[in-house]
Amino acid sequence: MEVFQISKSFPKEEKYALTDQIRRSSRSVCACLTESYRKRNNPAHFISKLSDSDMENSETQVWLDFALACEYLDNSAHERLVLEVQGVGKLINFMMLHHEKFGSRKMQNLLPTESS
Repeated sequence: MEVFQISKSFPKEEKYALTDQIRRSSRSVCACLTESYRKRNNPAHFISKLSDSDMENSETQVWLDFALACEYLDNSAHERLVLEVQGVGKLINFMMLHHEKFGSRKMQNLLPTESS
């Protein structure tokens, strides 16, 4: 939501370009996380949706970099938002690496173990 609020100050000529892109990618991070959770009973689908979320998160950082380069963001706002994006990326990565912690109990019992 902070990205949305900040993007309100972007120039009108960016409405269908940078403003639209940064809003879409930042919202997609959350949407893909929600979709991944609904797919948690299938580890491959879960990880795939998490990967989509990670991609959108990375895209958001690129748009933040463009906003800084175009001087629509000051350095402190850019730095703060990039740190948040990186933190979200770390959480998504943790979820991908430890997907079994987020699956259903039934599915966890069906996953092969190291002793299997």
